Amino acid sequence: MSSSLAGKKTDAKTVEGRNISIDATMGSVKVNSAKVVSADVAADNGVIHVIDTVVIPKG
Repeated sequence: MSSSLAGKKTDAKTVEGRNISIDATMGSVKVNSAKVVSADVAADNGVIHVIDTVVIPKG
């Protein structure tokens, strides 16, 4: 859940094996340069976090 990220910076692997950066240190959460606009949406197989742009993992 997003509450476990509060005040932290970390990386996560995508399904294809590349890394994305997650930054929750400034009062909001960013995934690379995308801002999370709706967090912790329950789904049948996990949790969804809605972002404001398409994320294209780097190298």
